[in-house]
Amino acid sequence: MDLLAITRHPGLVEALRTAFGGAGFTVERIADPLEALAREAWNGARMVLVDAVADPMDGYRLCRLLRGESGALFRHVPVFLVLDHLPTEADRAALAAAEGDGFVEADSGAHRLQHTLGPLLDGTAARDGGGPLPALAVGLPPETAARIQEAVAPCGFALRAWDAGDLAAGLERFRPPILFLGVDDTGEKAREVLEGCRGSEPAPYVILVGGDVSEATQRRLLESGARDWIPLPLAGPLLLHGCRRALEWVHVKRLKQEYQHQLRDMAERRSALEREATSLRSEVLTDPLTELLNRRAFTQHLEHAVNRWERNRRPFVLILGDLDYFKLTNDRFGHLVGDAVLRAVGQRIRSSLRRSDLAFRIGGEEFAILLLETSLKAGTEVAEKIRERIEAAPLKVESGQTVFPTMSFGVGAPDAEDAGNLFLRVDEALYLAKHKGRNRVEVMTMG
Repeated sequence: MDLLAITRHPGLVEALRTAFGGAGFTVERIADPLEALAREAWNGARMVLVDAVADPMDGYRLCRLLRGESGALFRHVPVFLVLDHLPTEADRAALAAAEGDGFVEADSGAHRLQHTLGPLLDGTAARDGGGPLPALAVGLPPETAARIQEAVAPCGFALRAWDAGDLAAGLERFRPPILFLGVDDTGEKAREVLEGCRGSEPAPYVILVGGDVSEATQRRLLESGARDWIPLPLAGPLLLHGCRRALEWVHVKRLKQEYQHQLRDMAERRSALEREATSLRSEVLTDPLTELLNRRAFTQHLEHAVNRWERNRRPFVLILGDLDYFKLTNDRFGHLVGDAVLRAVGQRIRSSLRRSDLAFRIGGEEFAILLLETSLKAGTEVAEKIRERIEAAPLKVESGQTVFPTMSFGVGAPDAEDAGNLFLRVDEALYLAKHKGRNRVEVMTMG
């Protein structure tokens, strides 16, 4: 693979293949930034294009990841940000902060892509790799530090000798990805330095240098946080391999941290969306006056209860209630008092039920209750209890007058003959309660 395109724009990928396929360059497309992150898809790429705006990880963040502490691994890989609009000043500032190489518009044709990307892709132009990466040398003789600097300079490192007593300041100031640590005869000074590195973030990759110490001391030093060991006399290839391992370790660590960050961010956003969806469902299915469930919720829950009964014979009871003479209350006291009565009745109904029971306001002064896993006898007793509580608690209004609300109820349960018409049959029982004088409970006729 020569060119990696992390983009949701398939047309751009086709234009890239048209522009560079004839010259033998291959183009790979990955639509999901997280997939590219998990696969480290840019390994081996000569150029990377990534959407500037993407979810969950935008192109600027990905570019900063490749230009971070492990930047020497990818300092010569150009990274271009894909825009679906002309770049603005804000875009250019973000590009500079991320150390990106330029922009490509999503609708670019093959000719424009050849002009913009061709020189960097075919090698006629080279990317400026930026300044050297810092590395610290602690506890090393000057000649050893100079030998290390000579070996690692071609890899893009600038080595600084630093005093062990002021290590915390050096780590905070330079944030070096690599620390070369001299090993004394007992290993105790080196171990103290390693302990001092533990609290730094990001922690450097510590390479121990020299030291003719026992295996037990070597083990203690490695357990204290050292990652690598290079013996004396120094060999250039060993130093280069050590630096390479250090950069790869730092890069993998950053990838892991970034991936975990993205997963946490996705989980937080999903949780927020679920809370928002729950809130919206609550608004859609709740009666704003009484805060009971509304007619839409009642239809859904009744259908579900009937289906459960038909499949598994799970018992339930339906109660329908209607305030008596409520129109007279509105006419005499006004609609504000009527609303107060509805709220009070709704609260009394809700407080009379179990947590598993469901209460609804399904019309002006009409209420419904679903009692799950309940017998008809028990459901009738619940309806009677609610009726008594409403009758026993008159409502005082602001004018000083008192409203005496009462409610009539119909109660029923499904049977094998006609479960689908349960609502109509319970409504008939409610009508019968009204016909017999109101403020009473009637049970539907079974069978």
